[in-house]
Amino acid sequence: MNAHVFREYDIRGLVETDLTPEFAYDLGRGLAAYLKEKTGGKGNRLAFGRDVRLSSVRLRERFIAGVTDSGVDVWDIGVVPTPLTYFAAQTLPVDGLCMITGSHNPPEYNGFKVGLGRTTLHGHEIQELRALIEAGRFVSQPGPGAAKGAVIPFDIVTPYLHFVTQTLKLGPRKLKVVIDGGNGCGGAIAVPLFEKLGAEIVPLFIEGDGNFPNHHPDPTVPKNLGALIAKVKETKADLGIAYDGDADRVGAIDEQGNILWGDQLMILFSRDILRDKPGAAIVSEVKCSMSLYEDIAKKGGRGIMWKAGHSLIKAKMKEENAELAGEMSGHIFFKHRYFGFDDGVYSSARLYELLTRTDKPLSALLADVPVTYASPEIRFDFPEEKKFEAVRRATANLRKTYDVVDVDGVRVTFPDGWGLIRASNTQPILVLRFEATTEQRLAEIQALIEGEVLRVKKELGA
Repeated sequence: MNAHVFREYDIRGLVETDLTPEFAYDLGRGLAAYLKEKTGGKGNRLAFGRDVRLSSVRLRERFIAGVTDSGVDVWDIGVVPTPLTYFAAQTLPVDGLCMITGSHNPPEYNGFKVGLGRTTLHGHEIQELRALIEAGRFVSQPGPGAAKGAVIPFDIVTPYLHFVTQTLKLGPRKLKVVIDGGNGCGGAIAVPLFEKLGAEIVPLFIEGDGNFPNHHPDPTVPKNLGALIAKVKETKADLGIAYDGDADRVGAIDEQGNILWGDQLMILFSRDILRDKPGAAIVSEVKCSMSLYEDIAKKGGRGIMWKAGHSLIKAKMKEENAELAGEMSGHIFFKHRYFGFDDGVYSSARLYELLTRTDKPLSALLADVPVTYASPEIRFDFPEEKKFEAVRRATANLRKTYDVVDVDGVRVTFPDGWGLIRASNTQPILVLRFEATTEQRLAEIQALIEGEVLRVKKELGA
């Protein structure tokens, strides 16, 4: 078993190289044993879903076999977005969860998001699960005498659609919406949801296809949004929506064809929530714009800058009792009228709800946000075994001269901008991002931060 597949907030690797059928079986047995250990032997039910990837079928079979051979029942909710597996864990009498998904990674990858109770495992919890499997601390050996669990098919889509439609507070405006499912899991849920909400739907790539024949399902990459932007303009739609492969992330396009990034969506959602919950805590990550944090403060909210990663954000939300959280990548977490997990389909419905209550176009809703100049997320290749030490050294050096925030890497703050260096939790790279009030200042900050990265790279012989 390759230990490196046990990441910070999920289990991920190459199919057939890392995630073999044998691995899936042992993981099923390991998660079943983990549930029982953590619940004093009472953990006997697991909510389980999978995405559309071709490899998910065989991984599903062996994973479920490992769980049921350990005497744990599987509530199988079928091919669904990851958030519906989270919804199942919140609303069904289960003791844990598993979603097989490669999310937005290339088709040759896949992964497992696993959880205890209603929350996903992350950090040391995932490493505890790895150690349990490596030690072979399984509940029982498979064989003729073992008490097996049952596989119970369950329709989670119907209660999910009912919950969302009953809890939204729509205004009178009717909108035309282009929905790009990216041939992942989200489109098949979003289309009937938006129809129930009274929207006029223009569908794109809704059918699930693990080959992803039209474009890769990652709405953080502008080229993946090309067809959506064109269709919004062609049909004169009010809104364009895109999802990643497992629909826990959302991308949005305004009526002019402009991309709204995660922090811009957070400005819209935080304003809406702060009208209902004055002074609310709102969590976001270190890559987000200074405009977001300034806007939260201006509207009377308590903005909290935190580490990137869906499990880490969820844990911080719970600690701070925050009403909302979000990341640049389009993971948006609503505790306000929801359960606090990241759900791209629900987030898109909240954006639709917001627009039905105004007569302004989406582009006008951010017109008062100060203009800044920001880089995209720059990925700098760096050896896996040296990336965290590189950030530690850069932090120590930059702290001597500048104000820094070090909750996740190092964010150097200036009166007119900021620059970020952080180590990716999932890849052998350093992630850099910069923002400033002018293009010239942006270039200056970028040169400063990239110069520090090159200095540390040379120092480490990387």
